[in-house]
Amino acid sequence: SGSGKTTIARLVARFYDTDSGQLRVGGVDVKQLTTENLMSQLSMVFQDVYLFNDTLEANIRVGRQDATDAEVRQAAELAGVTEIVARLPRGWDSPVGEGGTALSGGERQRVSIARAILKRAPVLLIDEATSALDAENEANLTRAFDRLRESSTVLVIAHKLETIRSADQILVLNNRGEVAQLGRHEELLAQGGIYRDFWRSRESAQGWQISR
Repeated sequence: SGSGKTTIARLVARFYDTDSGQLRVGGVDVKQLTTENLMSQLSMVFQDVYLFNDTLEANIRVGRQDATDAEVRQAAELAGVTEIVARLPRGWDSPVGEGGTALSGGERQRVSIARAILKRAPVLLIDEATSALDAENEANLTRAFDRLRESSTVLVIAHKLETIRSADQILVLNNRGEVAQLGRHEELLAQGGIYRDFWRSRESAQGWQISR
């Protein structure tokens, strides 16, 4: 925590600019891209999800307005939104409220992920997208991310290491914001260091319970 993971994602989206060096998307410095051009290449799922005061379906369609109904339904299924539709009294036409107040934090996160899946951008930025999800929905989303990797570059920021276990490349940041380790899951476990320590501490914490 605090090593700069979210800052990296926000630099890619050019919410901030670098003081030195370059950050490139598609081989081009983001400072040379127009906002419209850069945003067309990115889908973003951040922790602070915002939904518009509109229907559930309309909030997913923000990802791609010309998507077919079938494409919207497929994205919703992958993101685990279908069960939300079944629960709400007006289904797809249910209003979510300003900022998504009619939904829980985890449900808002799932709508945001469905939105990103529907957009099909070349680069997908995911910042702790599974933090508010239960184990079943987290597993569903991990499978969705694996499918998205077939057509997009997926940059996932996660403390839950199962989310990134199958990543082609894992970057481990230290508390100074430096890349301390780089490699695949098995390589990093073999190396030792921060990643292996973190992995083992997460494993040892599984099954912990609060008792009185």
